[in-house]
Amino acid sequence: MSLKVDIVSPEKILYSEEVNSVQVPGAKGRFEILVNHAPIISSLAEGSIVCRGKEEYTLDIKGGFLEMSANSVTICVETEGN
Repeated sequence: MSLKVDIVSPEKILYSEEVNSVQVPGAKGRFEILVNHAPIISSLAEGSIVCRGKEEYTLDIKGGFLEMSANSVTICVETEGN
């Protein structure tokens, strides 16, 4: 079983893959989401998102928010280019 992760900016989809875990810079500290994580909505601080699946993907962000439910993670971000 895996997580479906979609990372989007206001302009485009930045990343969309099945992964084993995703680490994010939460507003109150860094945390990790694994398969079957409880539903959550969180604001994100400046830092990096790390998705671990077949290959590792890292994205530096200025901020954003995340929603997780039913093994699907949607992350809306602001990056340096936005």
